[in-house]
Amino acid sequence: MVAAFKKNVHDEPSSSEEESQESDEEDSEVVEDRRYGAIERTPCVVHTLQLVVNMIQKDLSVKPLLDRIRVLVRLFRKSSVAIQRLLKLCGLTLVKDCPTRWSSTYLMISRLLQVKDSLVQVADGMGWDCLLPSEWQKLTALRDLLLPFAEHTQMLQSDTMSLSLVLPALLDLNAHLSEFPKAQGSCYRDLASLSETMKENMGQRFSCFLDPSDTKFSPLIAAACFLDPTVSPEALIENEHDDVQIQELLIKAEDYIAQMVSPVI
Repeated sequence: MVAAFKKNVHDEPSSSEEESQESDEEDSEVVEDRRYGAIERTPCVVHTLQLVVNMIQKDLSVKPLLDRIRVLVRLFRKSSVAIQRLLKLCGLTLVKDCPTRWSSTYLMISRLLQVKDSLVQVADGMGWDCLLPSEWQKLTALRDLLLPFAEHTQMLQSDTMSLSLVLPALLDLNAHLSEFPKAQGSCYRDLASLSETMKENMGQRFSCFLDPSDTKFSPLIAAACFLDPTVSPEALIENEHDDVQIQELLIKAEDYIAQMVSPVI
C-alpha cells in the first residue's frame, strides 16, 4: 500500500512541469497569432460573396422586377405546352432560382435574356403578359451587375481553387462595383445606388483581408499572392482604389512572410 502511494505521488506532475506545459501552450498560441493574425477563423469566401449578392433580394427597386420574372418563370414551368413550344423554338427552357443555390438568381436572369425572343413569342401565343421593354432593359443592367460575382463564384468554388485567388477576386469585384454607377450613367440610379451599397457591405465583410487597420486583419491571403507565380503584384496594384490600399497590403504581406521564414544561418 505504501508502494502504491509512492507511485501515485511520483505520477503527479510537479509545479515546474505544469509551468513548462503552460509555457509551451503560450508559445504555440503566439506562433498561431503570428501565422493567422488576429482573425479567429477564415470565413468562407464564396458564401460571404453570396451574402453580398443577396442584398438585391431586399432592395425595393429590384424586388418587384424579381417577383415579376419569378411569376413568369413559374407560369412557363407549370405549362407543358409552353415548355414544348419554347424548346421547339430555341432548344432551351427557363431556370428557376433557389435561395440556397449560389448564383441562381443570376442564372435565372441570364437564361431569360438568352431566350427573350422565343419567350415573348410563346407568351403571346399563350395569351400571357410578358415583360415591358423597360423591364427587359433593367433586367439586362441587373445581369451586368451580377455577372462578375457569378464568374468569381464559379472559379472560387472549384477544386483547383487556391488561396492566392481570393485577393485578386475581391479587388476585381471592388473595381466592378466602383465602375458600375459610371457605366449606367443616369439610366438606372437605383441600381447604381445598390452597387454602392453592395461595395460598402463587401468592404465590411472582407475587412479582415482588405483593411490593414481592422482589428481582425490577417495578411494571409495577401501573402499567398507572393507565393503564387501566376499572380502579379503589379496587376494587383492596378486595381488600387481609395478604399483599398493595395501597396500597404503587400507591405504587410512581405513582413508576414519574413516573420514566418526562419533566417538562414
